[in-house]
Amino acid sequence: MTRFLRTILIAHKLHLRHPKCIIPPLLSHYSATADYSEALDTHKPTYETSTTTSWSRYGNIYGSPDVQHSDHSDGDENPSSGRAKDVAMEKKKGKGKTQWVCCVCGHTTGIWWGTCPECEEIGTMEKFHESKLTDKPRGGLAITEYAMGSWLPRRPEQFRPIKLEEVNRGFNHDKWRIPLSGSLGLEVSTVLGGGLVPGSLTLVGGDPGIGKSTLLLQISAMIANECSDGEAPPVVYVSGEELLKSVKQICSRADRLGIKSNIYLYSSTDIEDILRKAHGLSPRALVVDSIQTVYLNTVIGSAGGVMQVKECTAALMRFAKTTNISVFVIGHVTKSGDIAGPRVLEHIVDVVLYMEGEKYSPYRMLRAVKNRFGSTDELAVLEMSKSGLQVVSNASEMFLTQQHSDSNVLAGLAIAVIMDGTRTFLVEIQALCLTHCPVSSSQSNGIHANKANIIKCVLMKQAGLHLQDNAVFLNVASGFTVTETSGDLAIAAAICSSFLEFPIPEGTAFIGEIGLGGELRMVPRIDKRVNTLAKLGYRMCVVPKQAEKLIQNEGPGKMEVVGCKDLKEVINAVFRRDN
Repeated sequence: MTRFLRTILIAHKLHLRHPKCIIPPLLSHYSATADYSEALDTHKPTYETSTTTSWSRYGNIYGSPDVQHSDHSDGDENPSSGRAKDVAMEKKKGKGKTQWVCCVCGHTTGIWWGTCPECEEIGTMEKFHESKLTDKPRGGLAITEYAMGSWLPRRPEQFRPIKLEEVNRGFNHDKWRIPLSGSLGLEVSTVLGGGLVPGSLTLVGGDPGIGKSTLLLQISAMIANECSDGEAPPVVYVSGEELLKSVKQICSRADRLGIKSNIYLYSSTDIEDILRKAHGLSPRALVVDSIQTVYLNTVIGSAGGVMQVKECTAALMRFAKTTNISVFVIGHVTKSGDIAGPRVLEHIVDVVLYMEGEKYSPYRMLRAVKNRFGSTDELAVLEMSKSGLQVVSNASEMFLTQQHSDSNVLAGLAIAVIMDGTRTFLVEIQALCLTHCPVSSSQSNGIHANKANIIKCVLMKQAGLHLQDNAVFLNVASGFTVTETSGDLAIAAAICSSFLEFPIPEGTAFIGEIGLGGELRMVPRIDKRVNTLAKLGYRMCVVPKQAEKLIQNEGPGKMEVVGCKDLKEVINAVFRRDN
């Protein structure tokens, strides 16, 4: 029986070495095993030098010379099993993931694209092979543990639920936040909810050149001024450039802004290196400029990629929470205005601040898109100057131009009262009606085209204005964009003024939403809007009839409040010869 099994194994060995050879009928000639074995030895050199192409599931993996293995005494070794294991190990070892990464924006995808889906640049996708790491990749939380080492706080109360009373015991909410000095500091503190929270992670986004780095450098100076001379270095400002030139550029900007505070500057793109250096200085705040330029060595992908941005943000969040150090991060934006990177980036951070403003305007608006420590209704109105960002003294009238009521040329101007968060702005609506002009040539700037068409149709149907043969052009002064419904009445009043060639009396403002039936509707916080007009010295305010009694109780002072039910009453009240 042993000789029979040995004969089958030897025949199987011959079949694996040369599948095309004709094997004798083993079942009838198993007694001639020794002679058949000698025949195998005789033909062995021929089988080793020939290249086989067969239907075997092992393919052409035996074209190379065989590796000699030690034979067992009984010859029971099966060479196919060892070679199959070697092939499997080779395939497993060489297995890797191929990624295509945009060299401009860092967008990563599994397939090749001629145009980057993120930045729409042509021919920027490059191929990268992601080999399997021998060690387990470490994410942002693990990196923070490694970078900070044994000094991580290990308090026993962190490992059990704590009552709210125990947390609040001995906790002073008034002195919890870090105050920011100066008029600019008060504006930024209002947006943050009352000051800077220790251990918070704040993301600041905005268009290129809007003033993100300038703002954070001025905030760093405010934090440094609050610290006494005996305290540790208050702020560490990290630039995402590896060259020393970037530190010199920051120093030059600080000299231009007149900043003489004790701010530590550092240039690095390695998150582990940044965390180690920051912990060694024990600052009150850390600024990273920007999150798209830093990376983790153990995370696959280039800097600015989806995984890199996510893991780097997680590492900074862990660092902020465990050390109670406030961290500011600058984020780039895409062409659509969204912050570049995964959407989860905004979910990880505590606060998301966004700076916006027109390209050729010195005014900047800082608003909180997300705030875990306060309201998102606050808005800071700033102005960019040679000495940095400054607070606008009278923000309500920043979008107005000088009016002259005795000029017939200025017909078509109306004042709308717009609210952005808790801020009230007075915006100038301009309208121009041209007769015998194609209606299709009507355009609007700062007002949605659909809204302009609806208001025009309501004026024709409900107010009786013959605008069918007129092209209506609308514009919002100073580049402001009206998205609130409270500006509907001012848009309609501006169109009526231009069509009737009747200037609106100076000192008149309009507040209200227009329905399809021509009726005037209430808008939120109308009392605050009217009070703002009264403080600025306006003489008349046109509001919906429903709000007239409410506003009279508030006491608008000497300003006349005119309540109207529909557009016809508005035209009769405003466009009169006795005004």
